[in-house]
Amino acid sequence: MHNLLVSGGAGFIGANFVHYMLEKYADYRIVVFDKLTYAGNPANLDPVRSDPRFAFVQGDICDLDAVRNTLRAHDIDTIVNFAAETHVDRSIMQPDAVVTTNLNGTWALLEVAREFKLERFHQISTDEVYGAIPLPQRSREGDPLEPRSPYSASKAGAEHLVYAYFITYGLAVTTTRGSNNIGPYHYPEKAVPLFTTNAIDDQPLPIYGDGRQMRDYQYVRDHCEGIDIVLHNGTPGEVYNVGTEVETPNIEMAHKILAILGKPHSLIAHVADRAGHDRRYAIDCSKLRALGWKSKHSFDTALEHTVRWFVDNQAWWRPIKSGAYLEYYRRQYVERGDAA
Repeated sequence: MHNLLVSGGAGFIGANFVHYMLEKYADYRIVVFDKLTYAGNPANLDPVRSDPRFAFVQGDICDLDAVRNTLRAHDIDTIVNFAAETHVDRSIMQPDAVVTTNLNGTWALLEVAREFKLERFHQISTDEVYGAIPLPQRSREGDPLEPRSPYSASKAGAEHLVYAYFITYGLAVTTTRGSNNIGPYHYPEKAVPLFTTNAIDDQPLPIYGDGRQMRDYQYVRDHCEGIDIVLHNGTPGEVYNVGTEVETPNIEMAHKILAILGKPHSLIAHVADRAGHDRRYAIDCSKLRALGWKSKHSFDTALEHTVRWFVDNQAWWRPIKSGAYLEYYRRQYVERGDAA
């Protein structure tokens, strides 16, 4: 394993993974394959662009010939698939997009990986495939998948395809189900960067419903380390949860962001809840801990690092929050606020 294709590597988690891998492995080469849709940002890769071990190819994972040509040109032996439409809210608006990329795109990558007899195929999935988890339960890897949004359903379907290629074709596959990530380069439609950037500008923080939905927020670097361990030491055909095993209510997360920035709680604005909103995700990560991994950052530390990054990197996110983003924001939050 030396030549990795990282699909979706210009996105939030993918770009952080590329940075991490190039820092850790001096003899690895990384090729990012990314369509550069709205959340794929070439600027996320600026810190590694001059590295001779890095290459970028713009392309669609659903285009089998483009993927084949890239694997052949760069002698790829491993695929790590981050490419996905990841936002639940957008999947509710446009379910066809998540099916096309998350399901059909994963199949295309698997098919090419099978043709080229790659050493490893790693699928990035999500804890949302388990559905809502009542207290005090925690999801383990063998639990039933009960996705409740088009996004999570498409990720669950992709997981089934990955496992089918392991059973049917003997492709060496692994999968990680990560909890919510926070950190640098996080596209500002997601909760933490949205609340942070809005608070910086003294704009309302739109909280769905009562804000008591609980999420496991992990620092993206910790997630990347977990993926790395599974990629190298995970058992083919197996799935591994990656998270902190600590859940935080969204309203508490918003209060902490405001405290870090010295902003008043009056900025919080409750808006109508979204359809099928899961109240709680909670995962058991003992299987990954058995491989020697553990989360290094507490939620408070991860949130502090994240908020400070957005304060210090306004030139990165301000251009994003314009144009088409403003129309999305109006539809998603302003109209919900009016309804509430």
